[in-house]
Amino acid sequence: MSIDALKGEARKTAFAARKAAHGTGRDAAAQGHLAAALAEFSDAPLAGYMPIRTEIDPLPVMAAHAGPVGVPVILGAGKPLEFHRWTPGCAMVAGAFGALIPEGRAPVIPRVVIVPLVGFDARGYRLGYGGGFYDRTLALLRAAGPVTALGYAYDAQELPEVPIDAYDQRLDGIVTETGLRRFS
Repeated sequence: MSIDALKGEARKTAFAARKAAHGTGRDAAAQGHLAAALAEFSDAPLAGYMPIRTEIDPLPVMAAHAGPVGVPVILGAGKPLEFHRWTPGCAMVAGAFGALIPEGRAPVIPRVVIVPLVGFDARGYRLGYGGGFYDRTLALLRAAGPVTALGYAYDAQELPEVPIDAYDQRLDGIVTETGLRRFS
């Protein structure tokens, strides 16, 4: 079976698990653990995301962050993401894939990235939607200097093993409703 087929099968499993976990009251506990994980980066530029579908919600933690916060903007297929400045209540417009993006264009270069995902494994690998946006972006950011990538998900999204290829970027940690796990 090809890597794409393996990832497709893993996505089906992880999407179903995420859907079952979503809306069950686990977001509040996860948000507390995310806030604690970000405490050491209190003033650092942060990239979060506007949750879509059944993604776990990071917005309360992003709103409380002391440093600048950006959200992803998709520039096109095969390109890395840009992060544009977001504040609670700022004017937003529809972006690619239905995610809201800030109306204004004020780039943020993050030191910490809260990474949405479909699934993850105990090695620190994540399974995304398949466009490679976060893998390209993390590779670019890491080439320019230190950046911490924290996956954000429900425990139920953990897979026995995420199928990976040479382009997949490993996370530095994963935050769920039961806490933070760091990967060395």
